[in-house]
Amino acid sequence: MELSASSCTSLLDQHSQKAVGKLEKIRLYLIKKLQPCLEDRRRYHQEFASSTSFHGVQNIVRRRSRTHRGLWLLVVTGCLSIVIWQICSRFTYYFSWPTTTTVVVQYVENVKFPAVTFCNLNRFQAHAVSNLQIIFLLWNLVSGVVQKFSMEDKFSQEINDFLLGNQNFSIKEFTRKNGFYLNHSTLLECEFFGKTCHPEDFEHVFTEYGNCFTFNYNGLPARSVSLSGRGLRLLFDVQQEQFTDDPALGYTDAGITFVIHSPKEVPRFDGLGLLTPVGMHAQVAIRQLKSIIQEYPWGECKPDIKLQYQNTYSTNGCLQECKARYIQDWCGCLPFILPGNGTECDLLKFYNCVYPAVSDIEIKGLCTVGTHNSTCPAPCEEMEYPTTVTYSSFGGENAIKFISAKLKKSPEYIRQNLVLIDIKYHDLSYKITQQQKALSVSELLGKKCALGWRSYWGGGIFFLLKYILENFRVTKNCES
Repeated sequence: MELSASSCTSLLDQHSQKAVGKLEKIRLYLIKKLQPCLEDRRRYHQEFASSTSFHGVQNIVRRRSRTHRGLWLLVVTGCLSIVIWQICSRFTYYFSWPTTTTVVVQYVENVKFPAVTFCNLNRFQAHAVSNLQIIFLLWNLVSGVVQKFSMEDKFSQEINDFLLGNQNFSIKEFTRKNGFYLNHSTLLECEFFGKTCHPEDFEHVFTEYGNCFTFNYNGLPARSVSLSGRGLRLLFDVQQEQFTDDPALGYTDAGITFVIHSPKEVPRFDGLGLLTPVGMHAQVAIRQLKSIIQEYPWGECKPDIKLQYQNTYSTNGCLQECKARYIQDWCGCLPFILPGNGTECDLLKFYNCVYPAVSDIEIKGLCTVGTHNSTCPAPCEEMEYPTTVTYSSFGGENAIKFISAKLKKSPEYIRQNLVLIDIKYHDLSYKITQQQKALSVSELLGKKCALGWRSYWGGGIFFLLKYILENFRVTKNCES
C-alpha cells in the first residue's frame, strides 16, 4: 500500500510540473504577442500626435519650447475637463427628469358643453319622514362611503334598535321615492341655447345629497354652443315647505348646489359644489381647460391604468372603485352609492361592516390619490371647467309681480323658494396646459450638446479608436 501511494504522489508531481510548464509557455507567448517593438511604438506615437486633428495635440508634440508645450498641455487638459463637465452636467440634468409646461389657447367656432349635476340641499320631503333624526343618521351612514362622517356614540343604540325593527327597510328606495325629485313642479323653466328642455333630459344619480340630476350626461349626443353668453338657463322651485333638513344636525342652507364636470366623469361634490341660495340669480361663466400630464418619472400619471366601470379615468372614479373593491371583499356586498355589480348591502351590513370598513380604509390609507405610486395617480389627461360666479337678487318688483301672476305664487313664496341659474361659456375657446419633457434623448445627443461633446468628444473617441487599431497593427508587424 505504501508503494502504491508513493507512485501516485510521483505521478501527480509530474503532471503538476507539466501543467506549470505549459502555463509558463502560454504566458511568455502572450507577452511576446502583445509587446510591440519599442522603437516602432515610439515612432507610431510620434506620427499619431503629429497627424491627428484632435486640436492641440500637434502643438504639444511639435513645439520645441517646453514652456509652449506646457501651455498647450494646460489648454488641452482644460478643454477636455470642460467637455467632461458638460457631458456630466447634461446627463445629471436629464436624469433629474425635468419638465416644462406650455399653455395654448385655441379659439373655435363651437365648443362642447359640459355636464352639470344639480342637487336640492333638502334631501327628503317632509310628508314621508316620520322619524327625521333616524332617517338623516341612516343617510349619513350610507353617504359616508363617499363623504367623511363620524357618528356620535349616543346615536348608535337608537340606530341599532331601528334596524332590528325594520330589517326590510331600504334607504335607497326610500331616497329614490321620497327625496328631491325633478319634475315640472320643481323645474319651472329649462332652456338650452334657445331650445326648451324638460326633466326627461336629466339623468338621476345618487350623491351625498341624495337624489341628484345630471344635464348632458354621458351617452347622449354631444351638445355644443356656437355663441358665448348663451347656454343653459334653469329656474328651480326648491319647495321649502317640504324641507326636513334640521338645523340642529347642521343643515342650515336652502337652495340648489351643482357641480360642472365632464360628461364622461362621475360628479364629485365633497365640498366642491357651487351653491345658489333661494331668491338669487346666479350667472356662471365657464372656461374649458384640458391638462396633459407626463407619465412617471417626468410626471405622476400612469397611462396604462384603466377603470372597470368607467371609460375615462379620473381620480374620483378610481377612488370610488377602490373603496368598492375593499368593501366587497370585507363585507361580501356593495354599497349602492358606489360603482359595481355586486350584491347590494342592506342597512345592517352598512352599520356593522361597511361603516367600520370605510373608517379602516381612511385610517390605513388603502385608497390614496395623487402620486404615481398611489392607488389612484393623477390622470394623464383631465378636463376641467374653471368657473366665475356672480349673484344678484332674484328679480325686481315688476319682475316679481310678473312671475307671481304667471306661477300663481305669492311674491314672498318666490323670494323664499325660486332659484335662477344661467351657465354659459365666457368665450368660444379652450385652453390646453401640457406638461412636456424638458430634455429628450434626441436633444441630449443632438443640438443641446453640440458645443461640447459632438465636436470634441465625438472626434476624440473616433481618433482614439483609430489609434488603438493602428497600434495593434504595429504590434503585429513588429512580431513578424
